[in-house]
Amino acid sequence: MPTNCSFNPFPVLTTERLILRRVTMNDDKEIFFQRSDEGMNKYVHNPLASTIEDARAWMKKIETIIDTNEGISWGVCLKEDDKLAGGFCYWNWEKEQDKAEIGFSIYPQHQNKGLMQEVLQTGLKFGLGFMGLKTIEAYTHAENAASIKVLEKSGFSFKGTSTDGDYQVYELKAG
Repeated sequence: MPTNCSFNPFPVLTTERLILRRVTMNDDKEIFFQRSDEGMNKYVHNPLASTIEDARAWMKKIETIIDTNEGISWGVCLKEDDKLAGGFCYWNWEKEQDKAEIGFSIYPQHQNKGLMQEVLQTGLKFGLGFMGLKTIEAYTHAENAASIKVLEKSGFSFKGTSTDGDYQVYELKAG
């Protein structure tokens, strides 16, 4: 990890149409939707949030990860609306190997507009540059054609299948 890699102050990122910002407790309703909606969670094996408190507990966990520089997570907003439209994160960060995994989502009303491609372009620059990552991985369900398409368009290559057989692993190497 580069010695200057601290997430304090929190790095706000922008794209042509989006702002990637820190999630706050004011976003709890949007995070609850993201964590509880069956459609949003169709291709992941996380337990669904059943209460707003479940969402807030997840948000507190993410705050700790950011504050200890173990990973980073952004809320994605349209520039003209501060309400969350999705998210992007780096997690499972193996600092000694300069390697991390990304996760991303976009709310249904914002899908198929090229927004996630903007998020990935900006987020990947941050990971490869500021974080000094040499390898970025993404795990996606074999039937999640939209995620596979955006990953391949962003330069990721198919690496193999996860050890549990549930996900396809895509990889992006620096340089």
